[in-house]
Amino acid sequence: MNRICPEAYTFFQNKFSMFIILILCLISFCSHAQKIYTFPNNTQTGWSSFENVNGIKGKGGMENKGAKGHPVDVVLPSQSKTLLDIKGGGLINRIWMTLTDMSPKMLRSLVITMYWDGENKPAVSVPLGDFFGIGLGRTTAFQNALFSNPEGRSFNCNIPMPFRKAAKIIITNQSDKPVAFFYDINFLRVAKQDANVLYFHAFWNQNVDDTLGEDFTILPKVTGRGRFLGCNLGIITDTVYGKSWWGEGEIKMYLDDDSNFPSLVGTGTEDYIGTAFFIKNAYANLYQGCPIADTLNNQWAFYRYHIPDPVFFTNSCKVTIQQMGADDRDELRKIEKADARLKPVVVLSNKQYVKLLEKNTIPDFSDSTFPKGLTLFYRLDNYSATAYFYLDKPVNNLPSLPALDRRLRGIANKNSH
Repeated sequence: MNRICPEAYTFFQNKFSMFIILILCLISFCSHAQKIYTFPNNTQTGWSSFENVNGIKGKGGMENKGAKGHPVDVVLPSQSKTLLDIKGGGLINRIWMTLTDMSPKMLRSLVITMYWDGENKPAVSVPLGDFFGIGLGRTTAFQNALFSNPEGRSFNCNIPMPFRKAAKIIITNQSDKPVAFFYDINFLRVAKQDANVLYFHAFWNQNVDDTLGEDFTILPKVTGRGRFLGCNLGIITDTVYGKSWWGEGEIKMYLDDDSNFPSLVGTGTEDYIGTAFFIKNAYANLYQGCPIADTLNNQWAFYRYHIPDPVFFTNSCKVTIQQMGADDRDELRKIEKADARLKPVVVLSNKQYVKLLEKNTIPDFSDSTFPKGLTLFYRLDNYSATAYFYLDKPVNNLPSLPALDRRLRGIANKNSH
C-alpha cells in the first residue's frame, strides 16, 4: 500500500493511531469511573471547619440559627487553635485555608502541626506558607498535582493523609499580631487501614552559617520504610554574587545503606525541576515548577514531586542539594574582589569539561593560567525547603522546627511583586 498510494497509507496510519489513543482514553475513563461510583464499605464523610470542628454528625452550622454563624476565627499572638482532633481510623483528602494577613512574616510565623495516632511528637511542623507549596512567605496563583492557590489568596492541599487511631491538626500564631483565619479539612472515617498504608510527614529546614562547599540538607536522614514524595525550595541569593547564575547544584538522594555517595543524583537545579539552561520564567506544571522567578528581588521558589517517578526506601533516606552557581571567569574575578565567598570547581572551556577538584594542583583563580570559560563555583545563599514524605510510623526522628527569628532570616516585611 505504501508503494501504491503513500497518501492513503498515511491516512489509515493516522486513523489507526487516533483509534488506539481513543481506546486508551476510554479504558482510563472507565477505570476512574469505576472508582467514582463504587460505594466503599464502613466509610463516612466528614468536614471540619469552625462551623463544625471535627465534622460531628448533625452538628454543623448551628450558631446564629444556621445563618453563617462561625466561618472565621481570630488567632491571637502565641495562641493555638485545634482544627481537627478525631479518634479512629481515617483519611484526610483535602485541606483549604486562607487568612487576612498574607505578609511574608505572617506566613512564616504561623505554624501548622499534625499528629497521628495520639503521638505527642508531630509528624508535620512547618510554617504555613511553606507547607502549601511555595516558600519565602510568597503567594501567587498556581496549581500542581498536590497544591493550588487559585488567585494567590488561598491555600489548597490534596495530599492523602491516612491514619489508624487518631488525627490532630493545630495552627499556632507565633507572630506579634492577631490574624483572622478560615479553614476546611475534608476527610473520611475508615474502619480499618491496609497493613501497607504509610503515614504522611513534612519537614522544614533552612541553612545557617554553612561551610563553603557543603550541600544544603533538604531532608536529614530519616529512618524507617517509606517514600520521598518531593519538596519545595526557596532561594534568596546573596547580592554579593550580583546576577550570576545560582542553580548549578545537583540534587542527591541517599537511600538505605548509602554513606559517602548517594544512589540518586541529578544534573542541576533547573534540570531537577524539569527545565534547562537556567530558569528564564515562572511556570507551574503538575509535578515540577517554579511559581516565583523574581530576578528583581533575587528570589526563586520551585518544587518537584515524585509521583510518576516514586522514590522508595526500606530503612533510611536523606536528601541534599549542592549550593553551586556559574558565571564567566572574568565576571567571577570581579565578584571575588567584592569579598564574595566562592570556590571554583569546574570550567567549561573550549568545549572541554575541566574538573578542577581532580587536578593535583589547582591554579589560583586570579592567575593568568586559570582556564577561561564558564566557571562553576561553590557559593552560599539563603536556602529553605519543605520536604514531604511517607513513613511506616506516625513519628519521625527529625529535629524540631527552628525558632521564629531564624525562620524570618532574609524574609521581607511585604510580598514582593
